[in-house]
Amino acid sequence: MIVAEDLFEVVNPATEEVIATVELADVAATDAAIARAKAAFDSWRRVAPGDRARLLRAFAAAVDGDREHLAALEVANAGHTVGNARWEAGNARDVIEYYAGAPERLFGRQIPVAGGLDVTFHEPLGVVGVIVPWNFPMPIAAWAFAPALAAGNTVIVKPAELTPLTALRLGELALRAGLPEGVLQILPGRGPVVGQRFVTHPDVRKVVFTGSTAVGKSIMAGCAEQVKPVTLELGGKSANIVFADADVEKAAAAAPYAVFDNAGQDCCARSRILVEASVYEEFVQRLETAVRGVRVGDPKDEKTEMGPLISAAHRERVASFVGEPLFQGSAPEGPGFWFPPTVLTHESHQERAFTEEIFGPVVSVVPFRGEDDAVRIANATEYGLSGSIWTRDVGRALRVARAVEAGNLSVNSHSSVRYWTPFGGFKQSGLGRELGPDALHAFTETKNVFISTEE
Repeated sequence: MIVAEDLFEVVNPATEEVIATVELADVAATDAAIARAKAAFDSWRRVAPGDRARLLRAFAAAVDGDREHLAALEVANAGHTVGNARWEAGNARDVIEYYAGAPERLFGRQIPVAGGLDVTFHEPLGVVGVIVPWNFPMPIAAWAFAPALAAGNTVIVKPAELTPLTALRLGELALRAGLPEGVLQILPGRGPVVGQRFVTHPDVRKVVFTGSTAVGKSIMAGCAEQVKPVTLELGGKSANIVFADADVEKAAAAAPYAVFDNAGQDCCARSRILVEASVYEEFVQRLETAVRGVRVGDPKDEKTEMGPLISAAHRERVASFVGEPLFQGSAPEGPGFWFPPTVLTHESHQERAFTEEIFGPVVSVVPFRGEDDAVRIANATEYGLSGSIWTRDVGRALRVARAVEAGNLSVNSHSSVRYWTPFGGFKQSGLGRELGPDALHAFTETKNVFISTEE
């Protein structure tokens, strides 16, 4: 809720209580932050690789020492379960630590040429603007700023209005660890103000955005006017494909946690379950037992498996997709933006709930007949972020994994994210890759230098 032109009330989604009031930056404040980042860039890029690495390791250590505090902030601000929030704080630490090893390993190449020496360098871009979503505020911020800083860029992070608290804390920890002023700034603000200024300001040399496909397209179009590079991680409508030869009991038990984690507010959510027809009825029966067993409640409780949605407005949007559910789990009554785990089925694959990203604890389950049919249904979407394949047949697993149009696939698992492997989407799920070694070069330009040795 906006309470004044430049203030925002941060609400606990599990209690609906206001927990903080944050000042939002206007265009002038954004321009001032960009100017500070540009001024800091010249000296930061010249910090010796070993020294930059040591500063990043100190930053990671500061995050590690503050993990419980960061997790408590995320539980209160985003409604994440305490177990998830601890993992997220640890992931932010691990990502910073991983890229702390990069400055001394940002290798160029020596290319054989006639008449001299040809070498390449990876040069930092300059000021990077990072626009972070509200669903995973802490790790997604780190996924962008850690490789960008390691490569010698300066960074301004715009957290989502709804969930700014952990980003603000990470900014404090960076300064405490010794990062110079202006190298990493946290700038709360509205997307059309701060985010749009990242797009239009010529001193911002790259924009990183995680969020909706519609907004991502707008950012990409705006950056095109300056030929400004972007990394985009956008929507998803991922498939969880269960073949008849799979361990059906295990697949059904795991399926709720592939979509109801973080209350379904996850671009990687396997929100379409495709089950081979011969085991469809068995799978659905087992799925119902699993869904009704999901513990929804107070995110501070160690036993809770799913918390609330982020806001009342988002709860209304999620509810708009649900007509007559096949079955549902339970959710608390009273204050909080609660929504029960919900399972749908569809006569037509063209129904809105089967084609659009819901971003809530709602999953569709439908049958298929054979590999070709499974791949056809899985690929019948504009998205291509993630997905799972359940089978005991290794050959089938490889065939289907190569055929499904998605950037991150798991076999007999729902794992999508490891900080040392690339992450990103096909089609309208995004552009570029985060994490792993790929991300580092996404924050540099390759420079080629030829030195003549001829007299």
